[in-house]
Amino acid sequence: MGYYRRIRDLREDHDMTQKQVSDYLDMKQPQYNRYEKGYRDIPSDVLIALADLYDTTTDYILGRTDEKKSIK
Repeated sequence: MGYYRRIRDLREDHDMTQKQVSDYLDMKQPQYNRYEKGYRDIPSDVLIALADLYDTTTDYILGRTDEKKSIK
């Protein structure tokens, strides 16, 4: 599964819209949509912000692990 699928699933699991997430990331919704569609690679700062937003790890988003929850 690609990271783009994971960020969409995480967003939907948190009952958020693309607009809400893009506002959190301080970007326009079409730009965020390109990340979810896999049309653009996610910059590391956006990846970290998404992991913080969803209380997960960057490794989970990138598909390096299937453990959703971050270990603190």
